[in-house]
Amino acid sequence: MTANATVNAAARPEARTPEILALGEAMIEFNQSAKNEPNYLQGFGGDTSNFCIAAARQGARTGFVSAVGADHFGRLLVDLWEREQVDTSFVHVDQQAPTGVYFVSHGPSGHAFDYLRAGSAASRYAPADLPRDAIAAAKVVHLSGISLAISVSACDAALEAIAHARANGVRVSFDTNLRLKLWPLARARAVMLEAIRQTDICLPSWDDVTELTGLTGRDEIVDFLRSQGPGVVALKLGKDGSYIATPNERRVVPGHVVNAVDATGAGDCFGGAFIARIVAGDDPFTAARYANVAAALSTQGYGAVAPIPLRETVERLLAG
Repeated sequence: MTANATVNAAARPEARTPEILALGEAMIEFNQSAKNEPNYLQGFGGDTSNFCIAAARQGARTGFVSAVGADHFGRLLVDLWEREQVDTSFVHVDQQAPTGVYFVSHGPSGHAFDYLRAGSAASRYAPADLPRDAIAAAKVVHLSGISLAISVSACDAALEAIAHARANGVRVSFDTNLRLKLWPLARARAVMLEAIRQTDICLPSWDDVTELTGLTGRDEIVDFLRSQGPGVVALKLGKDGSYIATPNERRVVPGHVVNAVDATGAGDCFGGAFIARIVAGDDPFTAARYANVAAALSTQGYGAVAPIPLRETVERLLAG
């Protein structure tokens, strides 16, 4: 990757070392505002970016590791992260590649995604671009299946980030986020299982993990994942909440009931809120109760980012 500039938010005096770093691709989102109508609201997406913003809105110090194009959309993303107090000093600006874009359409069977991301700036990210000092200084480094899938160089960078984190005693969290439009299932299984073997906290979604493992039982899925290495598994169950497994205990943490209108990014919101609370000192079950509420609230508006709740909103509901 040829990166001609780096956003330098960390140079500001008030900036502090991120405790949570997320690595992957952020994109500009165009979300259909009404079924069967050609009207789209411009928003933001990208699973690890959504995760990072969700964690920041819960009070965590976060930083995003990626690249954007030297274009209007790239500037919009950087402006977004700066508004959300996400450290952008690890975001390269690539003069030769565009920022990725995707569209969300809504129909009788739910929402559908169409991506324009081939050759994007983030897909050109490589191991040499990694902020190794920041990774070593973090408390958690977060990645996803998409972080591994967008290109060979991005996959190499993601696996190197995991290895560097673990070598420095930094915990790794991983969200499966399987996207078979990006790579074949056989490769996804092989590469993701390699990442999961080096993961401390695994955040799989039900549809992803049943496809990846071929298993359909809740406990056999958790047993398999924990046998690969993660000490904590938080299996996301949608509106039913989450199934949390640690070395000593496992149980369902019920979901929070809302009138949902758009589930885009809800799993990313859960992950960001969950890891933010783990870093803050919560046990996994308490963190899951909090994250279930945050994720449910995020489904009450359109888009992946705008409806993510602030910590005060989540705490008020939990207190009630």
